[in-house]
Amino acid sequence: MTGKVETLEFQSEARQLLQLMIHSIYSNKDTFLRELVSNASDALDKVRLEAFRDKELAVDTDDLHISLEIDRENRALTVRDNGIGMSRDDVVSLIGTIAKSGTAEFLRKLKESQDAAGAQDLIGQFGVGFYASFMVADKVTLVTRRAGETGGTRWESAGAGTYTIEDVAEAPQGTAVTLHLKAEDAEEHLYDYASRAKVVEIVRRYSDFITWPIRVEPEGGGEPETVNSRKALWARPQSEVSEDEYTEFYKHVSHDWTAPLETIRLAAEGTFEYQALLFIPERAPFDLYMRDRKRGVQLYVKRVFIMDDCEELMPEYLRFVKGVVDAQDLSLNVSREILQRDRQIELMRRRLVKKVLSTVKSMRADRPEKYETFWSEFGRAVKEGLLDDTDNRDAILDITALSSTHDAEKSTTLGEYVSRMKDGQDAIYYMTGETRSALENSPHLEAFRAKGYEVLLLTDPIDEMWVGSIPEFDGRKLQSVAKGQVDLDSEEDKAEARLREEEFAPLLGWLGEQLGEDVKEVRLSSRLTTSPACVVGDTFDITPNLEKMYRAMGQEVPKIKRVLELNPTHPLVTALRAAHAEQQEHADLADSAELIYGMAILAEGGDLTDPTKFVKLLAGRLEKAL
Repeated sequence: MTGKVETLEFQSEARQLLQLMIHSIYSNKDTFLRELVSNASDALDKVRLEAFRDKELAVDTDDLHISLEIDRENRALTVRDNGIGMSRDDVVSLIGTIAKSGTAEFLRKLKESQDAAGAQDLIGQFGVGFYASFMVADKVTLVTRRAGETGGTRWESAGAGTYTIEDVAEAPQGTAVTLHLKAEDAEEHLYDYASRAKVVEIVRRYSDFITWPIRVEPEGGGEPETVNSRKALWARPQSEVSEDEYTEFYKHVSHDWTAPLETIRLAAEGTFEYQALLFIPERAPFDLYMRDRKRGVQLYVKRVFIMDDCEELMPEYLRFVKGVVDAQDLSLNVSREILQRDRQIELMRRRLVKKVLSTVKSMRADRPEKYETFWSEFGRAVKEGLLDDTDNRDAILDITALSSTHDAEKSTTLGEYVSRMKDGQDAIYYMTGETRSALENSPHLEAFRAKGYEVLLLTDPIDEMWVGSIPEFDGRKLQSVAKGQVDLDSEEDKAEARLREEEFAPLLGWLGEQLGEDVKEVRLSSRLTTSPACVVGDTFDITPNLEKMYRAMGQEVPKIKRVLELNPTHPLVTALRAAHAEQQEHADLADSAELIYGMAILAEGGDLTDPTKFVKLLAGRLEKAL
């Protein structure tokens, strides 16, 4: 007996995705089966976990497995599991829609992709593997019953924008996905998915490591045979595992369709034993900076799956790391609450983090091309650890790649910067801002460039935060070239500067009064060589860029007065001093003060308080000059 059949429409983005799947040709259609088998494996993991947690749950876990049923005559392939199953609401929310905030971005990238392989990669990146079924099927039928419930649900779609759904009274525990295969695929043996040989070949290539038995009936009929080896890769000697096996396992745990950038193995022995198989992806997932993203590695206890996305084993700044940790001594009914206060989990986390960071460090030393890929994809996330993980701060600093004035094409580490420091240089100089080009053209760099001092150019928003929280590296203080006083002059230069201070004292005092609403002080500069003026902050002031970031987040920041520095050798400044000494017309001098201050603000990429007034003053001065 079945219930009423409803016809519903796919969510609009799901409908677009289905059409792209149906009408696109991908270089490797075989991967649809890997996705379905992975989903079935996840369902089996979850039902065993639920049975551990809820002893009252009416569920059969005696023979958990995956069956692949081939109907060659009717050209159908069914992937069946007796796992956790789905309720009707689950089916509508998980299959009828794509409940992911990044779907629109995925569709845009999929449409823009210029080649089949690139499009295929995106499918895995955005976690929409079930929809890959429509690459090989012109109709998909799903029958499911959630463990513990009495009735099931039947879902069916031809991928044309709608699907039907109905309640069914009789349905086995778990999920069965039946693909009614496209007729045109039979013409090419490569895509003959109604062939047992082809199905077994795909399983052994992509899913051999899955711990659950995958069973296929023999050609002539009879008892189904297990066709996968079921060997946990992390438990096998490293010498017995091929790169291809690592790659396929990574694709299984990450739902990515590309090979990992780096594979990391770790085994701890002694009083507390565990094994880990971790992967660094080749590219950042689309949701790396989304708040509702899932993160963490899979946790097993004695090869029994406990949970996905175990956040307690990997810090936030390493949220891109995927893989498996298999512990020997944890309880099988461990909960997230227990994990948060478990000392053994904390010890594992520390060891895993150190292993990941040391792997990246060796990658920079031995495989620089891989490191450059890693840092371009994950560098911003890793730098978050400079704020959050004080225990590993030095290790993170060791692998942090930064731009500098030393080489426009190649990044540097702080260690490499220190090795190039000039004799007598006691500080690591840096500047923060929005873009490299803006920083390179900043007047703050003029004296440093003239004297051959290297300056770090930091343009990531997170850079504004961590440089303020780390006072030194390797015994050298970190100093902003746009804050405080700089001491680059020789003793002879300093003596000359003291004489100039006396000469300019009347002008500096008068300018301080004229610009008192905007600046806290006016002084002569030792950091300028070609520009007439610049504005700098005191040592502990927040930067203008950080102030902008706070305001963009809706946080009010009190007005911070900064220091106006003048270049005593610039003709504009010397002319202004002479005019002030001769007591020329007061209004003109006041206008000149406003113009010099406005130019200094613009030179650093800042925003004028009153642009209209500045333009009028500039137009008037140009008119007089002409």
